[in-house]
Amino acid sequence: MLRSTLLKLSESKSFANWVTSNGITRRMARRFVAGETLDEAIAAARECNNAGMLASLDYLGENVATTSDAQHSRDAYLEIFERIAQGGLQANVSGKLTQLGLDINNEFCEGLVLSIVERAAGFDNFLRIDMEGSLYTQRTIELAKRVRARSPAVGTVIQSYLYRSETDVTDLLAYGCRIRLCKGAYKESEEVAFPLKADVDANFVRLMQLLLSSGFYHGIATHDPRMIAATIRHAAAKQISKDDFEFQMLYGVRTDLQRRLVKDGYRVRIYIPYGRDWFPYFMRRLAERPANVGFLVRNFLRS
Repeated sequence: MLRSTLLKLSESKSFANWVTSNGITRRMARRFVAGETLDEAIAAARECNNAGMLASLDYLGENVATTSDAQHSRDAYLEIFERIAQGGLQANVSGKLTQLGLDINNEFCEGLVLSIVERAAGFDNFLRIDMEGSLYTQRTIELAKRVRARSPAVGTVIQSYLYRSETDVTDLLAYGCRIRLCKGAYKESEEVAFPLKADVDANFVRLMQLLLSSGFYHGIATHDPRMIAATIRHAAAKQISKDDFEFQMLYGVRTDLQRRLVKDGYRVRIYIPYGRDWFPYFMRRLAERPANVGFLVRNFLRS
């Protein structure tokens, strides 16, 4: 119930205005968001690298309504790849298709994605196409396959809470697509997603085993110690090297677990979001961490 309420609030413009203009909530957001500028994101990525971790930079934004806004986002991603190369960072890039015009026109969006992937390939780097709500899943899968057919410098994301995900994994693997596996953070109906956490977890384990045994390099994105343990057990049982996959975690979440995995010799990549359009992302993180909600509500009522 609380999670659903928070995800609903993430669509409220008035609540967004309060959250983004309030000093306390802005400081809270900094726990999950590296900052509003690329310089801040680059600094966070360097800190990750210094701690033995990889990074994935994400310029926050979604559901743009104009081609000029989509092109601005494309240009921002091109700059990220430039800065990663200039700084010698161990980092790739993640981005959302609705930020690149998917709501406007599929072909227009695909053209922008291709230009970003070409830049990534030029630097021997990689673009991860993020997965959004289930209304976009099919179009995201199809676009990712078309772009992957032209370049290996692209991959996408699969969410274990969707019923369809095993079929999508099989489909994407046929294209040699590298996948980030996560549980999913959007509000979905029981028509398309498992309503029970136990079923989401069971599907996560099933998909993780399928991915790790595929022979391609994938990212297992979770902060759940049980999912991590299941991944480690499967890799050991199948004699899959620690260098043949990576764990992925969010900036500011379970840093103790991040460090422990690095100490144990696993590859860990930290997803580092930045930018001014951080409100929807922040609300999804709150929905995953209810302990922070009381603090947010108390300050909202005082204002």
